Amino acid sequence: MNTNRINSWLPSANMAGCEFPLANLPYAVFSSADQIHHIGVGIGDKIANLNALEEAGLLDSLDQSLRDAVKQSALNQLMGLGHKQWHALRLRLTELFSNSVYQDKVEPCLIPQSEVAFHLPCQIGDYTDFYTSVHHATRVGSLFRPDNPLLPNYKWIPIGYHGRASSIRVSGEAFKRPAGQLKAPDAERPVLELCKRLDYELELGIFIGKGSQLGTPISMADAEQHVFGVSMFNDWSARDIQAWEYQPLGPFLSKNFFSSLSPWVVPMAALEPYRCDWTRDAEDPQPLDYLDSKANRTKGAIDIKLEVWIETAKMRANNQPAERLAKSNFKDSYWTIAQMVAHHTVNGCDLKPGDLFGSGTQSGPDLEESGSLLELTVGGKNPITLSNGEQRTFVEDGDRIILKGYCGDDQLRIGLGQVDNLVQAGNKP
Repeated sequence: MNTNRINSWLPSANMAGCEFPLANLPYAVFSSADQIHHIGVGIGDKIANLNALEEAGLLDSLDQSLRDAVKQSALNQLMGLGHKQWHALRLRLTELFSNSVYQDKVEPCLIPQSEVAFHLPCQIGDYTDFYTSVHHATRVGSLFRPDNPLLPNYKWIPIGYHGRASSIRVSGEAFKRPAGQLKAPDAERPVLELCKRLDYELELGIFIGKGSQLGTPISMADAEQHVFGVSMFNDWSARDIQAWEYQPLGPFLSKNFFSSLSPWVVPMAALEPYRCDWTRDAEDPQPLDYLDSKANRTKGAIDIKLEVWIETAKMRANNQPAERLAKSNFKDSYWTIAQMVAHHTVNGCDLKPGDLFGSGTQSGPDLEESGSLLELTVGGKNPITLSNGEQRTFVEDGDRIILKGYCGDDQLRIGLGQVDNLVQAGNKP
């Protein structure tokens, strides 16, 4: 069913520029007046309570396992059912929201998005952060190794590290500036102080659906059958803490203090029309066989437009709108989602429903397409001047950082929602 050509009986879902048209149908977990967490689906400016749809008998044609899954308080059970069941639910929801014969029964199950509270979409068991933008890796590497910005393994394997899942939160939460050990290059001893070089990272969050067995690698052919959907993700970073701690084992306290997700998970089916070819420069090493396939080369990349916005305390005080700092596109990623899954499991590592991958900071080829302030300011050497005259080298207390993502254009847009968080002053150690 080509939902790009179908309208909904809900007017807001058909408006130009709507983030959640019938072709999207993203999932979220929300609560309303009853304070109970429910699974919902975004349609227009509403969210449909799937438990209410099931109780109304509108999902009776679906398998019992699927009907049970949509009544849960998190998406994990639904994620674990696999592609066939996800497809069946998507077809039924499309039918309910497009055929006016169902309108009278469906409307009582709809709630304005503005009237609900959002929560993490699932219980995140494990979190892996990748490093898939060669443009980001090159610009950051050049700050520390001008003559050799990329390490020898970068173009051979999707680099990643295992992060902390407990400190991942949903969009809208404020957090305090972290503290940690810092050491100036000319200092004799490190000190315990508040981070001075707080940064955002513009990333895509990738949610695993159907899990895998320990000891059983996932092939490129099957990789995306294990991916439930994507979300916007901000992997906040304390650059000065990171600079002191990252050798020899990589990030620790510089990354685990706070990370944030959009509440919406866009199913892979909604992204299908925006797939494009993935290429590797002829001069670069070509992937090993387990990371290569014809399908990945013809449609492994996805045209997802990504943006970073800032709203400072001064902007809020003067009723000024947020200002865009940068934009980039996920199609410029050096490694694809399928390659991340295949590499993650080639050693036999098992995946579970609700596991989260971070794509790594998504930066484009030009400096203004940088997905972090570390890049935009060239390591803090070139401050950015905002339209109101304020300058930024890194994120300051009172700043609100907003990440947005979408496919398509103003006529038909598949929105990933947004993740925005306010930085508060930290507690001095």
